[in-house]
Amino acid sequence: MIATRIELLQQMPIFGGITEEALEYLLQSAPLVEVEAGRYFFHEGDTALGMYVLESGQVSVSKSWQHCELLLRQLASGDCFGEMGLLDLYPRSASVRADIDCRAIELSSANLYRMFERDATQFALIQMNIAREMSRRLRHTDDQLFRARMGEALEAPRPVIRKD
Repeated sequence: MIATRIELLQQMPIFGGITEEALEYLLQSAPLVEVEAGRYFFHEGDTALGMYVLESGQVSVSKSWQHCELLLRQLASGDCFGEMGLLDLYPRSASVRADIDCRAIELSSANLYRMFERDATQFALIQMNIAREMSRRLRHTDDQLFRARMGEALEAPRPVIRKD
């Protein structure tokens, strides 16, 4: 099973260039989290304790706006979420809900710190890869903001769940 997880991680940009040995070490202390359909991995505003690599399932990422939860994006197996919390230590900027039953690998800052203590080069590469992924997402968001400011009609987010 660990070989399958290593293979999953190797296909992700955040773990590009990371050795199999380093990934195996990282996974040794990384718990598997199972979240049932309709339940949340975390809510917007929660303390960020780590990131998740979705091994199976599908999730919706949403943000609160005027008593509604609005869909930002959907993610599936092989995607990750929550990585911002590993770098900026701010509360969660969005909520992540399981659309169907999910299983994810949870990587905490403690997991990464163990990697730093063992292999600072591999740790630095993971941090750079996380920053690159966040930069890609920021570029996309900047482009959408620019287009909206220029008057282009963008698709409005649709409600996920009505908050009472």
